[in-house]
Amino acid sequence: MFEKLGMYLRYDFVQNAVIVCVLVALCASLLGVTLVLKRFSFIGDGLSHVAFGAMAVAAVVNLTDDMILILPVTILSAVLLLRSGQRAKVKGDAAVAVISVTSLAFGYLIMNLSSKSNVSGDVCTTLFGSTSILTLNPRDVRICIALAATVVAVFVLLYHRIFSVTFDETFAKATGTNTDAYNLVISIVIAVIIVLAMKLVGSLLITALVIFPALSTMRLFRSFKMVTCVAALLSVVGASAGLAVSILHGTPVGSTIVAADFVIFVVCCLLGRGLGRT
Repeated sequence: MFEKLGMYLRYDFVQNAVIVCVLVALCASLLGVTLVLKRFSFIGDGLSHVAFGAMAVAAVVNLTDDMILILPVTILSAVLLLRSGQRAKVKGDAAVAVISVTSLAFGYLIMNLSSKSNVSGDVCTTLFGSTSILTLNPRDVRICIALAATVVAVFVLLYHRIFSVTFDETFAKATGTNTDAYNLVISIVIAVIIVLAMKLVGSLLITALVIFPALSTMRLFRSFKMVTCVAALLSVVGASAGLAVSILHGTPVGSTIVAADFVIFVVCCLLGRGLGRT
């Protein structure tokens, strides 16, 4: 098995897929802990459906680079969801649900009304991911590296502020922290992560990529820093294992990665119970 995998890794397109897979998994795990603790676990699901709607529009109008439309629309939606907070009339999970189902419905409707797209193929590929990660060109890889580096740099530089906003936003605001600004940063980073992850696991499975590593690590550790670091490690391991299985056995990339993350989650739950942590 390892010999066969080593043979595949000699090809440039497989190396590109591995690089993107590792970077996306790493970025997705960093904000997962924050989303879980802020009770916004399903924001990834909502934003991925927004990205699906934007992708449908980009396909219909024949945009050569759909990222020009998808990224700004997803960022705007993330800002509206996270910054509105308690001032909004439709709050929390209800707001996510409204945006999620509306974007998904309109995206599918637009694709059906257009004769330019292969509806069944495009929808399946976008929702559940595909082998498109194995057809990435060098430009796609460079964009992914640049965005991933930006996400990691922002998280590291603003770690202490993100920590304070995550655990007690009211206290952080009372001590002079500009919580609105940091929530805005978190919104933008989350949107970038969602757009990056779409090619890897598809819009319906992105939530698992963001949330599973955080939930798994929380079964074993209590420290925010420890949970974040180990979640990043487990996310990379799960994504790499899923991609390897997908390449070797021809299974769907996104589904296989999520299955690997679920196995890790179950193992962590059992370990946590054995150690008396859960």
